[in-house]
Amino acid sequence: MNKSSEKFTLELNGRKLTLEIKNLAEQASGSIFARYGDTVVLSTAVMSPNTPNQNFFPLTVDYEERYYAAGKIKGSRYMKREGRPSDKAILNARLIDRTIRPRFPNGFFKEIQVVATVLSWDEQNEPDTLGIIAASMALSLSDIPWNGPLAAVRIGMVNGEFILNPTIEPEEENGFELIISGNFKNDELIINMIEGQGSESPESLILEAVDFAKPYLKQIIDFQKQIIDKFGKKKAEIVPDNPEIIKTAKEFLAGKLAPILFEKDKTLRYQQESSLKQELIDLIEEKYPGQISSRVLMFLIEDETDKIMTENILKDGKRPDGRNPDQLRDVSCEVNVLPRTHGSGLFTRGQTTALSILTLGAPGDQQLLEGMEISGKKRFMLHYNFPPYSVGETKPMRGPGRREIGHGMIGEKALLPLIPKAKDFPYTIRVVSEILSSNGSSSMASVCGASLALMDAGVPIKGQAAGVAIGLVMDEETGKFAVLTDIQGPEDHHGDMDFKAAGTRQGITVIQMDVKISGITTEILKIALEKSKRARLEILDITEKVIAKPREKLSPYAPRILTIQINPERIREVVGPGGKVINEIVNQTGATIDIEQTGLIFITAETEDSAQKALKWIENITHETKVGETFQAKITRLFDFGAMAEYLPNQEGLIHISELANYRVGKVEDVVKIGDSVPVKVISIDQQGRINLSLKTMLKDKDNVRETDFPKKRRN
Repeated sequence: MNKSSEKFTLELNGRKLTLEIKNLAEQASGSIFARYGDTVVLSTAVMSPNTPNQNFFPLTVDYEERYYAAGKIKGSRYMKREGRPSDKAILNARLIDRTIRPRFPNGFFKEIQVVATVLSWDEQNEPDTLGIIAASMALSLSDIPWNGPLAAVRIGMVNGEFILNPTIEPEEENGFELIISGNFKNDELIINMIEGQGSESPESLILEAVDFAKPYLKQIIDFQKQIIDKFGKKKAEIVPDNPEIIKTAKEFLAGKLAPILFEKDKTLRYQQESSLKQELIDLIEEKYPGQISSRVLMFLIEDETDKIMTENILKDGKRPDGRNPDQLRDVSCEVNVLPRTHGSGLFTRGQTTALSILTLGAPGDQQLLEGMEISGKKRFMLHYNFPPYSVGETKPMRGPGRREIGHGMIGEKALLPLIPKAKDFPYTIRVVSEILSSNGSSSMASVCGASLALMDAGVPIKGQAAGVAIGLVMDEETGKFAVLTDIQGPEDHHGDMDFKAAGTRQGITVIQMDVKISGITTEILKIALEKSKRARLEILDITEKVIAKPREKLSPYAPRILTIQINPERIREVVGPGGKVINEIVNQTGATIDIEQTGLIFITAETEDSAQKALKWIENITHETKVGETFQAKITRLFDFGAMAEYLPNQEGLIHISELANYRVGKVEDVVKIGDSVPVKVISIDQQGRINLSLKTMLKDKDNVRETDFPKKRRN
């Protein structure tokens, strides 16, 4: 049966943004087909009738890549369907989540799931920002309580000019990219999510990009509102909790939360908080048995704590740990903390400690990327581990979750612009950040620790990098706010913004912002950028005292890599039939050999001697022979007219009978036999590339050879 549909189109930077209501996913609370170019995303939103007994909002966002969208069949020989989400899919899911989450009403706890499925990808238009717009529409059209819509755009730069939604491969890039989402209030942009990266970009460039994005964001918001006004469902009502119980709970909490919030020791603070929560639950259950869930009470404690922290900071400038708004926590760091690793750095800021360990590998150790959007190799990786002991908890140790992947990627993006090109430093580089203790801003601590490890390993990075998290507390009724430098756990948990920024003295390499309120103004963004820069420079003053530049020598435990460029047509000679030659080199030297189609060869070995041995072997195999060169050759075959001699591995030349000696030779066997080692000189190379050698010439040039190098005249 055909389903009716409504299609709406907006011209955006010469391409059409199309939103189509098809009602194909008719059992979802809301759905939309979004198209930009030939990239199509289906977004659905579903509200479950269930309200779990937990004090956090149960929102799940899934971003589903489909290989068919790119016309690909991927996977192993035995599994040809999509498996676990790729890192790219997880990052895009987090991008959408951070955008839409702040717009759900406070105290709303029904389970919500938003699914963005990429149905078609044109290899030009990124599906992630389209997924944000689609999620906004699916939620806005549904009966789910949500304060939308939201718009999102990607800003790039080509030839020094900003461009909207750049294609995957613009002609020229400077490495700058910014994704921004938000809404408008009285024609003022309210930003609720930012993610960007650049090649040491100045803070002013971020603000200019935001200004450039404003009119396009406004167009997308107005476009969505037209559709919502026509097709949006009435929002479900939120049933208020029993006001009498809430009043009793607030009276019990009065005066008890502030001392806990301002307890500097994190472990003690958690113990006091847990005890207070249990006391409140016992009190309410005794007075109002079975009338309210513990979830509501836990949320009430969280909400009251938020208010107390905001009030204290705005009124008295008093932060939970006693710092002033612009003050960093105590910072310390060191390098070379582990004896056998290739590089290591330890960075501590307050109660947050990151131990970063670097490993150098061969070019063949690169990660192979194969997904819906990405196919290629990755030679720099930063992996982030967040074990439960880092926050004083016990839980199963499993593989990396969304948080670990997201935090690892922001650190990787922060340092990638500083990593030398493969032609200058051909190693594969992996940094692992172990969070030993966490009390806020562990991802930015990882950037600092990884930067130290890179320098300790001798990786010639452009300069030291550092990162910091900037926070916000805001009274949305009065508009008063305070921007906080280097937020720790309580300020992250109870505050209104987490603005991460990392870079060098020259500029920003990565930023990422999410909020818990409806959004921030450009004014607040400007202040956050200024404070992050001051804090970053202050941290760099400390880290550069420990190590100011990369070590001149690699660790003795790091592998050695030598490179050689050969004629691509001679690759087959290095490989040999069935890999015979290259396997022999590997077995004899212990080296790892990686060959690119361009003829560039990387030789990796544990010692310099092994690498040099393999290099010399390959040089001999691929040597381009020239007239006048001399070699010590081995006689391999005899003919009536002369002898064949191998002067380099697998390279032979003919010594004509007239070139065997400085007298007339009757029989070749009178001068040489198979297996003899003789000095020869290249006297000519014919048009077919055949090499002609001379032993006689070397007899005339005895200054360059020893008498014992010559075979004696043989007698019967």
